[in-house]
Amino acid sequence: MKPLLEVRGLRKSYAGVHAVDDVSFAVVPGSITGLIGPNGSGKSTAIDCIAGFQKSDAGRVFLDGAEITGRAAHEVARAGLMRTFQTVRIYERLSLRDNLAIAAQQFDDAGWRDELLRTARYRRAVAAAEARARELIELVGLTRYAEAEAGILSYGQKKLVALAAALMPRPRIVVLDEPVAGVNPTRIRDVEAVLRQLNAAGETFLIVEHNVEFITNLCHHVIVLDQGRKLAEGTAAEIHADPRVLEAYLGIAPEADDAQRRGAA
Repeated sequence: MKPLLEVRGLRKSYAGVHAVDDVSFAVVPGSITGLIGPNGSGKSTAIDCIAGFQKSDAGRVFLDGAEITGRAAHEVARAGLMRTFQTVRIYERLSLRDNLAIAAQQFDDAGWRDELLRTARYRRAVAAAEARARELIELVGLTRYAEAEAGILSYGQKKLVALAAALMPRPRIVVLDEPVAGVNPTRIRDVEAVLRQLNAAGETFLIVEHNVEFITNLCHHVIVLDQGRKLAEGTAAEIHADPRVLEAYLGIAPEADDAQRRGAA
């Protein structure tokens, strides 16, 4: 299947240290792909470069066959790649509905003159944003809070608002940066259920996460980074069985792990 997102030979260095070193991978349409690795493995730097928040030193990035290498973040977003952030970015004094309306504004075709004159184009844009916001608020299970200030929500609920905001312009792919970091186990299950429902409806996700259990339960394909390089990739089962991944996460060499299991027996 033709990739929706393709990354070829991505490199990024800081003062001679290779944060991302010749990383290549692909995300196919309709999939949930996980990007994992221990602290300092290059995950966040990679997605910053992919989404246009940093300039890569080398490599190429393609979205649905069109090259987006080096484009600014707002241009990448308009091309169809939206992302969330590990630290939740929402307007806490505004309602959920207003948060989503703001997320939609930068993508509609109504300009400031349309807004000033309340033109038909402006009214259409507002109506479309309101309908989309209602749909997404219901989907993430927050209908009862639609008119409440976002600041009253729990941290996990705010993560769901950020996800809904990223989905407002109907992107081709959403990149989620640590969507369950700092979220309690009950809310993690809620996030997982929402992502499964969205994926069943055709949404494509690339998820960067430290929570390996969450990733392996949810993702169709998993990519593992370590020290800036791609260490392994495959299905969740293949990643679980790869001794290199265990060594990267726990510092246990395959031989030592075998010895520990024999000793326990």
